[in-house]
Amino acid sequence: MSTEPLPAVRGDLSLGVDVGGTNTDAVVLDASDTVIAHTKQPTTEDVTGGIRAAIAAVLETLGGRRAEVRRVMMGTTHATNAIVGRRGLGRVAVIRLGAPAATGYPPLTGWPRDLRDSVLAGAAVLPGGHMVDGMPISKLNPAAVGAFLDGLEGPVDAVAVCGIFSPSFPEQEAQVAEIVRARLGGGVPVSLSQDIGAIGLLERENATVLNAALYGIARGVTDALLTVVQEQGLGDAAVYFAQNDGTLMALDFAARHPVLTIGSGPANSIRGAAFLSGAENAIVVDVGGTTSDLGVVVSGFPRESTLPREIGGVRTNFRMPDILSIGVGGGTRVDPATGRLGPDSVGHRLHTMALAFGGDTATLTDAAVHTGRAGGAPDWSVDVAPATGASLEKALGRAHEWLQESVERLSHGKTDLPLVVVGGGGFLVPDDLPGAGTVLRPAHGDVANAVGAAMSLAGGRAHEIGTYEGRDEAVAKASQAAVERAIEAGADPLRVEVVDILETPVSYSTQQTIRVSVKAAGPLARLGSRDSPPVARA
Repeated sequence: MSTEPLPAVRGDLSLGVDVGGTNTDAVVLDASDTVIAHTKQPTTEDVTGGIRAAIAAVLETLGGRRAEVRRVMMGTTHATNAIVGRRGLGRVAVIRLGAPAATGYPPLTGWPRDLRDSVLAGAAVLPGGHMVDGMPISKLNPAAVGAFLDGLEGPVDAVAVCGIFSPSFPEQEAQVAEIVRARLGGGVPVSLSQDIGAIGLLERENATVLNAALYGIARGVTDALLTVVQEQGLGDAAVYFAQNDGTLMALDFAARHPVLTIGSGPANSIRGAAFLSGAENAIVVDVGGTTSDLGVVVSGFPRESTLPREIGGVRTNFRMPDILSIGVGGGTRVDPATGRLGPDSVGHRLHTMALAFGGDTATLTDAAVHTGRAGGAPDWSVDVAPATGASLEKALGRAHEWLQESVERLSHGKTDLPLVVVGGGGFLVPDDLPGAGTVLRPAHGDVANAVGAAMSLAGGRAHEIGTYEGRDEAVAKASQAAVERAIEAGADPLRVEVVDILETPVSYSTQQTIRVSVKAAGPLARLGSRDSPPVARA
């Protein structure tokens, strides 16, 4: 934890937390976004313990200034871990609006069987949906919706609704939501695809179902964070969650859209690395204890993937950072006989299991210590037999090759892009990595993910379909919707602005049609202002 004297700058303080597989990091930034406290704490099995320790550590450094903390921001992998591990997911009833045009592939087609069996409480393809020009495929049938809901057997934790082209024509989904609340009561949450994904029925439906399945997980995470915030006397602070495009969302917005937190960890690292290094355009590698996550920062924001993304074996189409994750981390196991890497990691047990800390498991951290690449860690030492030393050197060489291949893959041939190295395992990346530009190691880079969470903007995204002739109208509608969503997520209404517009031709349309995706972002509304979001309390 930092022992540097606190600067004299006073005012609002922001506390950022990022929960990783090995460490939970926390930082405090002052009003000028200067890091005035930081810590790394081991992630605990229950996760909450690591959050509690990290927040307590930075607040102890603040001393009497703790009362100046106005905002708490957190990035978390809870949603991803729940999907991948099939843990804690809710039972979801799925309603697709599109019959008779969309009956060929039932909902959840292509899902892994174990995940499908865990999540699906029932599914129906009912009349409704629209053509690309807004013409209804068929009229919504409220009686059919009610009959489906009445016929469900077993527990239903949430309902997911997905209509063809509903991001552009949302009325039918909203009507179904009203029917669900009337039939099942207001305690059963409803996930609407118009709020989750882009145009593209099956992938958007998948994302909407995952969102609905994560409601219980989201409640647990938010309750845990609020409990810690209240314990530390920060009950008047506004609480935000990081989302996967590098922006923030208010607590109540995050509770309704937990799937948007997927990818928030790497996005935080990219934003934090760009800010700490001053690099507007660069390749970023965040080396943790379990993996190295590589991404690209473009104009200060993470470059987003244009391809559908798979999460836990499920294909989705909401925007995600263009991230490449490889099994190179400080806790990556090394076979002492052959030098083979991984594939697993000791994770948050690194400080007890690695050779450098008195354990009996060879890791990449041990390889770096053995070769003198661990940097400022004079108290670390590894005393091994020559054969084991050779295996450690071989493993580190393979890790460097893997990192080189990954940088070249993301650079798209641009050899002049700087490489910003952050994360607690940054010492695994050599300064002379072939294929990389200038290697930058910014101060506080070991907690770049938490910095990214603490200094992020609030953001929102919206999608629209239109003809080439009506392009301006489509862009205007999507821009207005994106700005409104950014404000709902916590952005200052007077300072939010559109930061990205993506236009894509729609194939196989009888008209010349385009798909418009707009992203808006802005600084967080200040507490006490007329337009500030409601304060989250435990």
